Amino acid sequence: MLCLLAVAGALPAAEYALAEELELRGTIAGSLIGHGDPKLIDLIDTGAIEDPSYEPVSSADLPARPDSGSMLGSGITVSASEKGATPPSLSTSPLSERTNLRVGTVSDPARRLNQRIQPLQGAKLRRDENPYAPMGIRAGTITLFPTLESGITATTNGTSSPGGDSAVLSETRLELRGNSDWSRHRLEFGGNLDYQNALSGDVEPELRGGADASLRLDINHSLAATASLGYAAERESLNSPLAVAGVDRQPLKHQLTAALALERGLGPLRLTVAGEVLRETYDAARLSDGTEISQSDRDSTLALARLRVGYEVSPAFLPFVEVEAGRRIYDEDLDSAGYDRSAKRFGARAGVVTDIAEKLAGEVSIGWISEDFDDSRLRRLSGLALAASLQWSPIRGTNVFLDASTTVEGGSGADSGSILHAAALRVERQLRSNLTGDLRVGAEWRDFDAGGHDLTLRGQASLTWWLNRYAALVARLGHEKRSSSDPSREYDATSVYVGMKFQR
Repeated sequence: MLCLLAVAGALPAAEYALAEELELRGTIAGSLIGHGDPKLIDLIDTGAIEDPSYEPVSSADLPARPDSGSMLGSGITVSASEKGATPPSLSTSPLSERTNLRVGTVSDPARRLNQRIQPLQGAKLRRDENPYAPMGIRAGTITLFPTLESGITATTNGTSSPGGDSAVLSETRLELRGNSDWSRHRLEFGGNLDYQNALSGDVEPELRGGADASLRLDINHSLAATASLGYAAERESLNSPLAVAGVDRQPLKHQLTAALALERGLGPLRLTVAGEVLRETYDAARLSDGTEISQSDRDSTLALARLRVGYEVSPAFLPFVEVEAGRRIYDEDLDSAGYDRSAKRFGARAGVVTDIAEKLAGEVSIGWISEDFDDSRLRRLSGLALAASLQWSPIRGTNVFLDASTTVEGGSGADSGSILHAAALRVERQLRSNLTGDLRVGAEWRDFDAGGHDLTLRGQASLTWWLNRYAALVARLGHEKRSSSDPSREYDATSVYVGMKFQR
């Protein structure tokens, strides 16, 4: 019985030795082991086959010196059971003579053939922060954002002017905005078209609109150029101090602007040189009998040059000073009253540019501006110049916008003109994901050189309720009131608007 057991125990060992001698002996390419073939590594790890010897052709073919605990370099390590005792052949023979080395596991993930991947079912979906924001229309590297709004307005003063009557108006506004998606440079453009028609009341149909475009070229890391072009057309307002008296139809006013600026960075210094041209033309005014009164004596061109020097205290704070000089030239040497209204323009201001990411951005400045007429009978027109364009986000979902400007307005006859200061504050709040509230207040102060003033106050509250990403209901309530040193120029108007807005 004992003999049978001894023979049975010896058979597996003999079979293993025979298989090794007849089938598994031979040279295996070392490159296969180096590339981590799983089958070969398993055979070597179990001792089924020997690690082949490696004889370098030159010293450049020698492997890098292994780290502590490493056998064949990065990725193949000695098993834990062998760290305590190093085989004698490992210390007495060169690498080319070492055979029958036990290869451990491949620890370099890059050598694994079957990488673990994240299942699609387990991936987290990114939540859309504003599910009702416009998606836009992709056209190559340009994204277009069209908007159409149409509704009905009921107002107590259809012309927003002294003596205006109540009216019901239909209003339609078409707007298109776009921007580029380039790795360098930036293009922005837009346009709008507004049509207003009276459903009841004595209000003439009105069509006004405009377009603008701006291109920024990043020439290098410290030099950039910006070019802009704009056009706007609208009828002279009945509440304007330049409105033509006694006419049935006020003239149509056209404005064309073009500007070019170069900005250079010299360490913390920021230098900007800019040029701007403003062209204003007027169509003829029309009397009730169809007769037209030419307004060509009001056509003019204003050319300005500006120099701004700023110092970057920090990326979020850049104070600056700016000076400007230019000339306003009228197409006709004398206006209808016999005055030469061409003038030299000067201005200076100081301000600050701020850019705190997602919190506060824009600029604000204060200074002085003046126009000195060529006709000595006209007094110099000068005054305080205010400018602001700020966007502030105090908390998530709330945006505050502040805009301010100063405009030099022309006059007629012996009147030099006026200076108009305007400011507007707008607060936008996302009340719910599909409900947005908007509150606006504004003020205008017009100071006449001949004496007197106008103060106009405006207020408006609106709600926008999005039915889906593409359509919304809009409601607005507004009030406007003017007080003046001349009672004949005073008026007030209250209006209610209800309509729909569509976007893409």
